[in-house]
This record gives sequence, structure tokens and C-alpha cells, in this order.
Amino acid sequence: MKFSTSTLALALGVVAAPAFAGGLAAPVADPVAPAAPVAVAPAAPVSDWTGAYVGAQLGYGQAETSDDGFDEDGAVYGAQAGYNYDFGRFVLGGELDYVGTEIDNDDNGIDGVARAKLRAGYDAGAFLPYVTAGYASAYTDEEIGGDDQFDGYVYGAGLDYKVSENIVVGGEVLQHEFEDLGNTDVDLDATTAAMRVSYKF
Repeated sequence: MKFSTSTLALALGVVAAPAFAGGLAAPVADPVAPAAPVAVAPAAPVSDWTGAYVGAQLGYGQAETSDDGFDEDGAVYGAQAGYNYDFGRFVLGGELDYVGTEIDNDDNGIDGVARAKLRAGYDAGAFLPYVTAGYASAYTDEEIGGDDQFDGYVYGAGLDYKVSENIVVGGEVLQHEFEDLGNTDVDLDATTAAMRVSYKF
């Protein structure tokens, strides 16, 4: 039996087809490494300081007059009431307080100081550092120049810490300045440092 050239070519084509078909298989893609997770910085804690509060304070004070006639120190103690409004990071508030004092000598002394202050602070979560300034009125045991009440101003700084949503503890340092006591040329300067605890409503 004889095979023609065309028959032989057909047979070779059938045999070779699987080999060519295997050579046309789709290429396998290289594996891609998963992307590394992107670290996200935690948001800074923010607390809401908005609300009214009342509390008490206890500390130490020192006072002196410009004529060196009075230079004494002693305990200070009193109460405060105020209100803060939290704008996000900035906290603005107002406070009224009164402290009695043991700053005196045999001749005279400071009975107490009433203060009305503005406060501006930074909301750092549970902490509230702030600066404060305002009006102060001092009351003395004996009259100076015919008067026993003297108006002046006060300024200073403090730090509050929120123990819980309602309990706030902190400290405050204030400088008081009273000029021309009783229409004299005598000035009175006083510095107080107090620990404070307040209940926030």
C-alpha cells in the first residue's frame, strides 16, 4: 500500500497538533506580594470640658507692701464656681472665687481675696492647661489710709485634670497686684499657689 505525499503530511499534522497546542498554553502570572498594612496614627484624645463646676481649694500665699511695712505668708483656703465652654481644642471660661487667708502679723493682715477671672485653655484630653486673668478685691483686718478694701488685678496659670466625667483636680498659681492702698503711694503684691478639686455638672 502506497501513501501519497498529501496523506503523509496530514498524518504528521495530526500527530504534531497536541504538541503545538501545549505550547500555546496561557502563561502563568508571577505571584504578587500583598501590600504592607499602612500604620494609622491614633487620634489625640479629646475630652469635653463644657459645663458648670463648683469646688474648693487649699494652698499657700505670700504678700508684701512696697514700703516694707508688711511681708507675711500663710495658708489660703476657699471655694470657686465657674463655667467652661469647649470649642474643640480651645476652652474658654469664667470663674468667681473667694479665699480666706492666714497672711497677717500683729498689726494687720489680709482677711480674704475675691476674684473674677477669665480662663483660656487647651483641651489635651484629660488635661486642661490654662492661663487666667481678671479682677481682684482684697480685704484687710485694719484700715489702710481709711479703707479696708482694695481693688486690683490678678493673673496666672493652672492645670486641671479630669479624674472622671464629674471630678476635676488641679493646681493654680496667681499673682495679685493692688496699687495705691487707701489713696497712699503704697502698693501690695501677693502670690498664691493652691490645689483645687471641683465637681463638674
